[in-house]
Amino acid sequence: MNFDITEIHTPSYIVDKRLLENNLEVLNYVQKEAGCKILAALKGFSMYSFFPLIGEYLFGITSSSLNEARLGFEEMGKEVHIYSPAFIAAEFDELLKYCDHFVFNSFSQYRQFGKRAKSLGKECGIRINPEYSEIMTDMYNPCFAYSRLGVTLDNFEEDSLLGIDGLHFHTMCEQNSDTLERTIEVIEDKFGRFLHGMKWLNFGGGHHITRKDYDVERLIRIIRRIKSKYSVEVYLEPGEAIALNTGFLVASVVDIVKNGMAIAILDTSAACHMPDVIEMPYRPEIIGAGKPGEFAYTYRLGGLTCLAGDVIGDYSFPEALKPGDKLVFTDMAHYTMVKNNTFNGVNLPSIAIADDDGITFIKRFGYEDYKRRL
Repeated sequence: MNFDITEIHTPSYIVDKRLLENNLEVLNYVQKEAGCKILAALKGFSMYSFFPLIGEYLFGITSSSLNEARLGFEEMGKEVHIYSPAFIAAEFDELLKYCDHFVFNSFSQYRQFGKRAKSLGKECGIRINPEYSEIMTDMYNPCFAYSRLGVTLDNFEEDSLLGIDGLHFHTMCEQNSDTLERTIEVIEDKFGRFLHGMKWLNFGGGHHITRKDYDVERLIRIIRRIKSKYSVEVYLEPGEAIALNTGFLVASVVDIVKNGMAIAILDTSAACHMPDVIEMPYRPEIIGAGKPGEFAYTYRLGGLTCLAGDVIGDYSFPEALKPGDKLVFTDMAHYTMVKNNTFNGVNLPSIAIADDDGITFIKRFGYEDYKRRL
């Protein structure tokens, strides 16, 4: 973190442009060495102020809704891909204005919409479900029992592939390339015979490419092998990897209460501003803080809402906390802004960009933003 937090009003998301560029350089290296195309998955990071920068490196965006597709089309203007568990008929004509590639979740959806897409020169694909995943949390596992996502081999309609340009799978979440390698083995075993004659194979998201311990060279070898064996173009569509470790959430201590332990109430909220803390669940890092008991003063950090479970976690600090102190949560760019909400009427954090010139606030929220949602 290369900025001064003392004058920052809270709560605020701050995304560091320099860190984002570092991630984009890694992704671009993969593209060049492997000969693949990487798309930005807007479900993870949709801060469109950075779309011009992202567009300098990546080939476009992938979306899961009309609004995401339109945002990518208007703000980046490169390739626009879309996948949805089910497309809404009333929206499809507008989607045709924005999207280049359509990935259908079922052959019945392809029969319903594919002809219109193909008539306009769009490319169409089918999402497959290899029924293999190494994700332990069912909420994030596209291949858990009775998943609605993708076509399993038993339900794959080989006779309905006319006009299908590619296959798509997404089976990973925050995982390394060794997981991908094992997944690809299953994909090839079950669906490999259908890849011959396809134009592309989309590896989906969940690739933690920009994490320090990620095996980038293994990923490159996997992509090269698939391209050579099946003569297909390869797409990847990470969301988290683009903004991984680039953002911060700055919050302030509002009050200190006691109930068996010291509890600091902040002007942010796990439920509203970082919902994955509750859903995943996970414990975000705070600059200068440690695990409970690691430093002299341990606190439970709680949010501002009336939800009893609006708890961020337990942390220790070298000095006692007091109202007005500011805390900096790390890795708060992805799956925060795209998932936050105004439960209890709690205001949304402001959004800012940090670069060599300092911090620039690009958006502040207020009452009207809350009211317009209701």
